[in-house]
Amino acid sequence: MQGHAQVVDYLKSLLKGELAARDQYFLHSRMYDDFGYSKLYERINHEMEEETQHADALLKRILFLESTPDMVPDAINPGATVEEMLRSDLALEYKVRAALAKGIELCEQHGDYVTRDMLKAQLKDTEEDHAYWLEQQLGLIGRIGLQNYLQAQL
Repeated sequence: MQGHAQVVDYLKSLLKGELAARDQYFLHSRMYDDFGYSKLYERINHEMEEETQHADALLKRILFLESTPDMVPDAINPGATVEEMLRSDLALEYKVRAALAKGIELCEQHGDYVTRDMLKAQLKDTEEDHAYWLEQQLGLIGRIGLQNYLQAQL
């Protein structure tokens, strides 16, 4: 089934963003593991797996709509410290959230309700799970201090 060209092109750009999110979470999770922050490793590794699932859904939809995906991820912006990594991941989630909202609108305009519903599910994940959790962690750092936060992540 051929999809609307604008929707398909937008899905390709979303895929590049999800691949970048996966790569950034992959790097950050392994950095947390190397630092000894096992709780952060577990959570961010989980996020990496979810971003992989999002990318997979986009990839399958692009193929279903009879197009060829571009598997080159967008550039990532990794942090060097725990706080920088959390802030960078949150900025990435905000970027993804805006892109998904725009994609949902585009799907509505072109009557592609199956793709719209897929993007809505990803938006819910982004807002209610990924971004919310990152906001909580940065809030904790602000309330209890970085050293106390890091000690709790061992």
